[in-house]
Amino acid sequence: MLTSNRLRKHRVRNALFFAVALVLLLTAGPAWRHVRAMALLTRFSDPKAAGTLAGISRHDVVESKLDFESDGARIPARLYLPAGRGKPPGIVLAHGVHRLGIEEPRLRSFSRAIASAGIAVLTPEIRELADFRIDPRSIATLGAALRELRGRLDGRKVGLMGMSFAGGLSLMAAADDRNAPDLSFVVSVGGHDDLGRVLRFFVTNTIERPDGSTEHLHAHDYGALVLVYSRIESFFPPEDAPAAQEALRYWLWEEFDTARASEGKLSPASRARMDALFEHKLDIIRSELVAEIERQSPRFPSVSPSSCMSRIRVPIYLLHGAGDSVIPASETLWLASHAPRSWLAHALVSKAISHVELQGEPGWSDRMSLIHFMAGMLGSAEGS
Repeated sequence: MLTSNRLRKHRVRNALFFAVALVLLLTAGPAWRHVRAMALLTRFSDPKAAGTLAGISRHDVVESKLDFESDGARIPARLYLPAGRGKPPGIVLAHGVHRLGIEEPRLRSFSRAIASAGIAVLTPEIRELADFRIDPRSIATLGAALRELRGRLDGRKVGLMGMSFAGGLSLMAAADDRNAPDLSFVVSVGGHDDLGRVLRFFVTNTIERPDGSTEHLHAHDYGALVLVYSRIESFFPPEDAPAAQEALRYWLWEEFDTARASEGKLSPASRARMDALFEHKLDIIRSELVAEIERQSPRFPSVSPSSCMSRIRVPIYLLHGAGDSVIPASETLWLASHAPRSWLAHALVSKAISHVELQGEPGWSDRMSLIHFMAGMLGSAEGS
């Protein structure tokens, strides 16, 4: 039960929301989309939200599991359909680097929120990302998912939205001419422009900006671990590599006791190295990490949208958290600089989100900017 003070704050917040909504209705052309965007964000931040705002344009959501084919493999997926809407627009929503893939709770919550706004959502399992790998095969999976969802929506073109590293890969799928018949717009949330630049950031805590300046920011601790995990044979001897990869996998899964048990299978030298990784003491391995990034550099264009942004011919939406320490917001500035001017619908660096989720209590300016961004995305979906 709300206290009287909290109840007053709740009423004031709702009154302000409705005041903003009224202003939008009176002054903005696509005003109804802004109101729907406010409602969508309200339901995402609190799936149990009640009241008039949360109920605006709200559909019940019907969820189902399915699979489809991509390059000869069966790809599991979840489909979220808005009940009572016969021919909805659609979005393929791609998860980021997370072991739970399409079962990740924040992804499922966001999918339901979008579907509740009247949009069909398909979330395909990106197996490489679920195994902490950035791989061009994921781009083919995204293209197959677009075709699958379009086929289920009677041939209506659909949007594509990618979270984190899937944001960059989604932009690459959008640049592929083979996907043009299926795609209506593309959204990157916290995505990368150049994988090599981001990997170097994981190791050095510095990253270049498009204006030539350098940003100093403490990289999320898991970044260097993902790099080692993906190239385990470069950092551990062959006899220790399987157990080392197992230990890192469990550590990335946050199953720390199991990771320590796997670490116990290693030789003393490899165990000391793994301890340093677990404790984020990168100094003893930093030069090796930098050298490995340089060895991998020839493959980076195949998973970096900087190599193909100019080929995108659908509206592009770029969103990034201002304080993102996984993929810095400067990557979205790079993406915006590479995007065709006529197709860049909106680029927003916002304090209202962290890496790929809402955070804290943002100020009204940040909140309204995010609402405007979401309203534009809804407009592209409806107009597909």
